[in-house]
Amino acid sequence: MKLELFGLTEIPLVIKGDNIDELILSSLKKQKNSLKNGDIILIAETLISKAEGNYIDLKKINPSSKAKKLAEKSKKDPKLVESIINESKEIIAVGPDFIISETKHGFVCANAGIDESNVEEGLATPMPIDPDKSAKKIYESLKNKTGKNIGIIITDTQGRAFRNGAVGVAIGCIGISPLWKRVGEKDLYGRELQTTEIGVADELAAAASLLMGQANEGVPIVIIRGFENFDKLKNTQSNIKPLIREKEFDVFRN
Repeated sequence: MKLELFGLTEIPLVIKGDNIDELILSSLKKQKNSLKNGDIILIAETLISKAEGNYIDLKKINPSSKAKKLAEKSKKDPKLVESIINESKEIIAVGPDFIISETKHGFVCANAGIDESNVEEGLATPMPIDPDKSAKKIYESLKNKTGKNIGIIITDTQGRAFRNGAVGVAIGCIGISPLWKRVGEKDLYGRELQTTEIGVADELAAAASLLMGQANEGVPIVIIRGFENFDKLKNTQSNIKPLIREKEFDVFRN
């Protein structure tokens, strides 16, 4: 059993209007490689937002009184806090240097997923408006150009409620089911699994994050090759929704 991961190291700094699919194929060619059936392409969400021109100009933000109060509590820039409010459906918790919210997409994370790193001074990148739609656009273009059966996962880096440290997670996908329901399968001792569900897209995103890094690594796209369960989980209509726990089942918010 073997799994291969490699980063695309020939991706330039992306600007609005760049075609991610063309950058992927060009980088692969420069690295003397090409897409293969079963490849899973993981793309950092900041790259998507940049290509789609989805920026926040913090200099133009006028903080509300609510933002100023939350900024005082969280010790964050009021302009950033106003942006967090604008990108959120609900502010869930506030503390020193963090604001936990539910984004418009339904993700519960810090700072509504707004990223101030790897972007020009004074700007910030929110999550893509529709990560699934972004993934689908790249997926369909690459499928048409290469004829290969592939998966696309848009990744973000997020913290976890009860553990220190951030890890890669999936916020958009197509071509592979993000959740692997293994209920009914047998364990090593023949017992039937009752509740087991695997967040496959998150696990793949976390693996890719090791190569992407969080600083100046310059590797916003990673390809995972040789995932032996790709054919079993292949799904040309998939999206990220199966990974999102509905609020009524979130015992920590009820």
